[in-house]
Amino acid sequence: MRNGCALLVLLPALSWGQAAKPERFAAAIESFLESDKHNPPPKGGILFIGSSIFRQWKTLEQQMAPLPVFNRAFGGSQTNDILHYMDQVVLPYAPKIIVYYCGSNDINAGLEAEAIAQRYATFADRVHARLPETRIFFVAINRAPQKRAKWDVVDAANGIVERRSRTDRRLGYIDVNPALFDKAGQPRLELYQKDQLHFLEPAYAEFTAIIRPVIERAWNTR
Repeated sequence: MRNGCALLVLLPALSWGQAAKPERFAAAIESFLESDKHNPPPKGGILFIGSSIFRQWKTLEQQMAPLPVFNRAFGGSQTNDILHYMDQVVLPYAPKIIVYYCGSNDINAGLEAEAIAQRYATFADRVHARLPETRIFFVAINRAPQKRAKWDVVDAANGIVERRSRTDRRLGYIDVNPALFDKAGQPRLELYQKDQLHFLEPAYAEFTAIIRPVIERAWNTR
């Protein structure tokens, strides 16, 4: 499959405060690289990168068509894991647009908002050092019911990233959280899997309605 979405390497979930070792993703990264040999993604396309929220988006390519999207998210990843492997599954593709979702697992590992935002800033700086015109869109960390005790950290990290995104035309911030709550301000549990963290297919339709118009405008004005 061209976009690599079928390469679902399952990894053990991290417990709260557990340090992540990027090497545990070696098999997932190798699967992506092997796929690239036979079905290389489009050079200068639209890369979706991040953790399991994106990895489980099985209908991404269809819902974004005809935009040239491809998915290189790997489940369980923290931002440092994305940084560790970006020379293999980000920069070589020279994407014109990157759509980024990561940070949920950083919060589970006990990181504070400033540290999460700084890791993302490092990612953006490294991309722009090599690809100065690439647009990067940060999709807000989800206020999932599973993270209710850490919503303050979620909100703070999102706020820091949103404010920084206003200072650089190459950066963007996409907030999907409004679609995850009902009119009474309660989480829409029907969108979530039993873990109240990961999503069912209807949630990705909601994501598409929010993310696609932003990406489409950016692609058409690149």
